Amino acid sequence: MTRLLAGHSSGAGDLGNLMRMAQAIDRAQQYLRGHLPQEVREHIFVGGYRQGKLTLITDRAVWMTWLRYEQTRLLQLLHQLPEFESVTGLTFKVRPVSPPKIPPRLTRGLSARAADEISSCAADIDDPMLKRSLEKLATHAEAKDDQSGSLE
Repeated sequence: MTRLLAGHSSGAGDLGNLMRMAQAIDRAQQYLRGHLPQEVREHIFVGGYRQGKLTLITDRAVWMTWLRYEQTRLLQLLHQLPEFESVTGLTFKVRPVSPPKIPPRLTRGLSARAADEISSCAADIDDPMLKRSLEKLATHAEAKDDQSGSLE
């Protein structure tokens, strides 16, 4: 593990380099957010660093326009971090964040009559596993009907 992280053998160290880059990007993220106006902070993310350019991602085009106007100031801020002294420019991307859509939960219910039919079927079944399953199903339906009946 030490060789992978430190890069002591040939070809190794990629994981260490990746971790160092992730830490540097996180540090840039925290540093920039600390120097951004309050209304902008939660909309700006450092996406990556490649070939001297740091990628900034935002969730709305309006913030990307703001970033472009502030590009010189942001570069000056980044040059204060030792890891990003050599940043030559910024790349901007808009990636809208949409909340995950949770499908509505569909619940099914059995009427008291259906529960009686299932119980009747279970009484005539010889297979013990099937019989228990049917009885359990009927019990759930009956309990559900009892709860709704007690509310009325």
